[in-house]
Amino acid sequence: MSNIREVAKRAGVSTATVSRVLSRPDVVSPDTRLRVLKAVERLGYEPNSVAKNLRTLKSRKLLVTVPDISNPFFSLILQGIEDTAQKNGYAVLLGDTQHDERREERYALMLKQKEADGLIFLGHRLPRAAASVVQEAAPLCAPVVNGCEFSAELGVPSVHIDNAKAAAEAMDHLYDLGHQRIGVVTGPLLSPLSRDRLTGALASANGRGRDADVMVTQGDFSIRSGADASASLLARSDRPTAIFCFNDEMAMGVMAAARCRGLRVPHDLSVVGFDDIRFAQCVDPPLTTIAQPMREIGEGTVRLLLEILDGGRIAPVSITLPHTLHIRASTAPPPPAV
Repeated sequence: MSNIREVAKRAGVSTATVSRVLSRPDVVSPDTRLRVLKAVERLGYEPNSVAKNLRTLKSRKLLVTVPDISNPFFSLILQGIEDTAQKNGYAVLLGDTQHDERREERYALMLKQKEADGLIFLGHRLPRAAASVVQEAAPLCAPVVNGCEFSAELGVPSVHIDNAKAAAEAMDHLYDLGHQRIGVVTGPLLSPLSRDRLTGALASANGRGRDADVMVTQGDFSIRSGADASASLLARSDRPTAIFCFNDEMAMGVMAAARCRGLRVPHDLSVVGFDDIRFAQCVDPPLTTIAQPMREIGEGTVRLLLEILDGGRIAPVSITLPHTLHIRASTAPPPPAV
């Protein structure tokens, strides 16, 4: 492989002139520029982009970590991130951390080592390597942005919805239909997102004087955990007439488990999900759920990150986007008491 010295020798110029032709051709005379470009073409020279990035301290890459790439909730968020990054001249490096802290740390080290200009993390943990970048930048804003989750203690900008308010609306919908015994299937309570949704659900129950009748069990956002959680709820003598799940996949697991028990949704059991993934309208019956603006969350994280990189954002900010309760056929009034 040819190098910059060979190009310079063939073109009869210095290596610095070759570098200027390739990085700032407007400052080089047309004749010199033409000689250099002909030498580059003849020798098949390819500039070392890694070395160039080290000199300019810019990689033009954004690192995005996702806790579970198989979860369809993240697909539209990633599309929003990718499209917005590309429009602004950035490539996206994607890391599937699989909820593994060690994987999160390894990806965050890429930011610390300048292999990426910024980090968008879609989980709830701020890796130690990224936290050190945040601390070193203080009181200015580091190029680290959180999507979907929000925790003020992390000290990083974020884009999310009001999870507590959204969960309260889902519960209010069930109470308005006449349900009194409601099961709630949370996500892992290590996540601020899950804790906020639980806070909202219990606040709705408390406002109706029904907090003692809420049956809370924990899932992990998978279909299987929804099925397992509902099995324990539906085995109770005072089983719930409705179940609210903290994501759509768990709600689908609940519906499958209900069918296995001979229960009809919504005649015997109402089910509400969260997220409005693209499959939510296709299950039978179509799922009542809280819709998150997933693509807009992705777009918003990139815009925030680019503001930081351009020096226009000096302090962390939390951006709350609107959500929508989509009422479909999986919810109805409770069955008559026997």
